[in-house]
Amino acid sequence: MTMNLRKKLLTFAIAAGLSSQALAEDERTRIETLHETTLNLIQLLVEQGVLKQDAADAMLAKAKQQAAEKVAQQKAAAAEADKGVVRVTYVPETVKREIREQVRQEVVAQAKLERWGDVNAVPEWLDRLKWEGDMRLRYQADLFSDSNAPEAVFQSVGQNISNTLEDRQRERIRLRLGLNANVSGKVDAGIRITTGNSSDPVSTNQTLGTYGNKFSLVLDRAFLKLRPVEDLSLWGGRMPNPFFSTDLVWDEDLNFDGLAASYALGAQDPQRELKPFVTAGIFPLQEIENNAGNRARDKWLYGAQAGLEWVPGTRARFKVGGAYYAYRNLTGIRNPFAPPASYVPIYNDTGAKSRQKGNTQFNIRNDGNTDPTAGVWALASDYRLGNLTLVADFANFYPVHITGTLDWVRNFGFDRNRILARTGQSIEPEIDGYQARLTVGHPKFTWLENNEWQAYVGYRYLERDAVLDAFTDSDFHLGGTNAKGFFIGGSYALYKNTWLSAKWMSSDQISGLPLSIDVFQLDFNARF
Repeated sequence: MTMNLRKKLLTFAIAAGLSSQALAEDERTRIETLHETTLNLIQLLVEQGVLKQDAADAMLAKAKQQAAEKVAQQKAAAAEADKGVVRVTYVPETVKREIREQVRQEVVAQAKLERWGDVNAVPEWLDRLKWEGDMRLRYQADLFSDSNAPEAVFQSVGQNISNTLEDRQRERIRLRLGLNANVSGKVDAGIRITTGNSSDPVSTNQTLGTYGNKFSLVLDRAFLKLRPVEDLSLWGGRMPNPFFSTDLVWDEDLNFDGLAASYALGAQDPQRELKPFVTAGIFPLQEIENNAGNRARDKWLYGAQAGLEWVPGTRARFKVGGAYYAYRNLTGIRNPFAPPASYVPIYNDTGAKSRQKGNTQFNIRNDGNTDPTAGVWALASDYRLGNLTLVADFANFYPVHITGTLDWVRNFGFDRNRILARTGQSIEPEIDGYQARLTVGHPKFTWLENNEWQAYVGYRYLERDAVLDAFTDSDFHLGGTNAKGFFIGGSYALYKNTWLSAKWMSSDQISGLPLSIDVFQLDFNARF
């Protein structure tokens, strides 16, 4: 009910109450009750801030005036009674009941909203905050083959690797704590802090064993999400991955800086069979202050994806997405040659800011120093990725699902002639990657009960320059590209919000220096 309508109804009720002396005697008691109830209701609305005192006084004054006019009309009607004309001011019982019911509903709704009389009531804004978090304890074993090339040989060609021969056991911890604030019905703000290193975009792990030194926390996410119309979402800030994808291209811990928009028609409609979606984004990777001593340019990522989700029934679901990711200003530029005394590294910032291992690198330092450990390593190839992802989910044995995932990627930015001109090296194109995975079990743990489970097995093949090694999965092959092999794992819910998981990954190099790595992970997880 609008405020104007409320005022009109209240004014009408007050007028009826104040003119009660002109009504029939059998109505007097009920009208007086309505009169007192109305006055009390107005005072309550003033105390709750719904009406201002001035407005309430004005309503009462107007009601009294209307009542006086009705009394005068009734006296005139009485004078005409001798002429055979009878006029009676009468409020039908049905109208009075309707007014009382509408007023009661309004008061009850206001009371529920503001929790009148609830000693445990909290401010309304707290209901718009949603907290989430999880903690993981991990044992990890990194096992290296005795036939691997020494790490120094890898470092001499710009590969970011510090160990290739010595097995390693680690105990690690991860903490994530997030807050989602519903600013309004169409705007949300998201914040998340995690353990980990601020210089590593694909890991939130903290290795134990630091002589009791305190762990650091980093701001992992900070974004605003707008929903101006149904099915349309706009993101800005540091946000979760907005694209439909697997860890073949993007590590699951990677977040995106920038702006993104996603339109998913009917995504929240369970009755809709076909649900197309489109996602696009612009993401700054590195902002560089350009000046006479620094000729590097800002680095960017542009992404776009279109796809379709098909739900033919309750027992099957299919989803496919085709994406194109284009990096800008990511390749290295060799510095102009000069002896050390006059050397000015104006293109050093074209070097790879973040990297794991695998991509073709070249040394852009150009002062005659041949020590590879003193080199400034940069990417040799451009990266413009085409990515196709397909998921088929079958629930014929509900609640157990059988889910198959296929993911394929190719780097269309690799140009052998440009790389030769840029680096002086003739590099064979190794630009394809794919991954297949089969999962059986509960697709998502409900976190409400134990005995839920999931098992999976898969195979990955990712060539040297198929994707940017900095952003792909950091666990398989201990991160990076130029790796092939299988993985197997599973999870089991022990208690509510608590589960145990294990994973084994075995990988070898595809080309180049020999590097075989097996990784075992055992995790104890808790969600809150």
